[in-house]
Amino acid sequence: MDPATVTRPLADRMRPTRLDDFVGQAHILGPGKALRRSIEAGHPHSMVLWGPPGTGKTTLARLVAQASGAQFLTLSAVMSGVKDIRAAVDQARVAQGQGRATVLFVDEAHRFNKSQQDAFLPFVEDGTLIFIGATTENPSFELNNALLSRVRTYVLRSLTAEDLAELVRRALADREQGLGERGLTITAPALDRLVAVADGDARRALTLLEVASDLAESVIDDAVMDETTAAGLRRFDKGGESFYDQISALHKAVRGSSPDGALYWLCRMLDGGCDPLYVARRVVRMASEDIGNADPRALTLALAAWDTQERLGSPEGELAIAQALVYMASVPKSNAVYKAFNRAMKDARDRGSLEVPLHLRNAPTKLMKELGYAQGYRYAHDEPDGYAAGEDYFPEGMPAVRYYEPVDRGLEIRIAERLRRLRELDAKVPPARRRKPS
Repeated sequence: MDPATVTRPLADRMRPTRLDDFVGQAHILGPGKALRRSIEAGHPHSMVLWGPPGTGKTTLARLVAQASGAQFLTLSAVMSGVKDIRAAVDQARVAQGQGRATVLFVDEAHRFNKSQQDAFLPFVEDGTLIFIGATTENPSFELNNALLSRVRTYVLRSLTAEDLAELVRRALADREQGLGERGLTITAPALDRLVAVADGDARRALTLLEVASDLAESVIDDAVMDETTAAGLRRFDKGGESFYDQISALHKAVRGSSPDGALYWLCRMLDGGCDPLYVARRVVRMASEDIGNADPRALTLALAAWDTQERLGSPEGELAIAQALVYMASVPKSNAVYKAFNRAMKDARDRGSLEVPLHLRNAPTKLMKELGYAQGYRYAHDEPDGYAAGEDYFPEGMPAVRYYEPVDRGLEIRIAERLRRLRELDAKVPPARRRKPS
């Protein structure tokens, strides 16, 4: 491999140069699809590519220019201004005089303000530029209507696990641009882990693979992936071990319904020079983690104590913190929200970036309505009892999960009763009428 090639990141080296090598996005690039026909015919048009990072927006823009023999210019909306746009227009005019089209690719197009976006319009309209904008943000919100009306929007999706696995295998086999010369292999479990961590992002997958290849001798296995994906957790070292032991004791006293113990550890920390605002932040955490909906007033009181400390300082603020702690230690406890949040967070991380079902998406713009957003949504306020019985609010392909299980204490007794009534209404809906993920 050429030394200059080696210095380029693997994700850049493996960027496809042919449409047939492009992985994913079959919904817009499959056989017979309009965008594919346009590229293969060499007739590019202005467009916005909207999708998550690592889905091929930059690569697709390059392929559009390459297929038509157009000059390819790039701008980053983060670094560029109107002056740079004018310079690109000047280059495009020169190319136009030579009978050559120009594709201007703008990365992170949503970062351009209205005046910068307007600067493109005359040159998109008269054919001086073929504009291709890439954005991770909803173009209906981030791009002005004048620009949107002159381009076609394509929605790119996160790559599937199969797509990412194919990219990894290609990189390991490619002797020219990839890692083929090194003869590396990857075990099936390690490949599954790499793909899961990449979470639909091709760039991230290849970056992880490159790191793993530097750590592996001949085989990328679970041990190598442990090193590759290890999270470097930073510690907060302002206080020593004794400091954190004391905040732990304070938290456990509240959880254990000991107002006297909570007061003792609060005073120990304040007497030792602890910042009262640090304690106030932790008290807010305790209110949600250990009292939760058994008594929602605990969170309000904790926030009020924090606000008092910020407004009045000591000693008034410290007394307010003490009041909140004594109340919290004395009321019914529930960690149901805390447990539900952790379970839901684990699913969110483990299941990757599942798309929001179309019927649950907002549709304030014409583009979004044309894409099917909000179609079939049931407005709960218009339903009997203000409840859309049988409706499902999870992503397609994911079964409904019950994360929140109220405890038999405090206000959560009444919350549990209401949830049971709603589930009874769900059970009365015939299976054929229930919306379930496909």
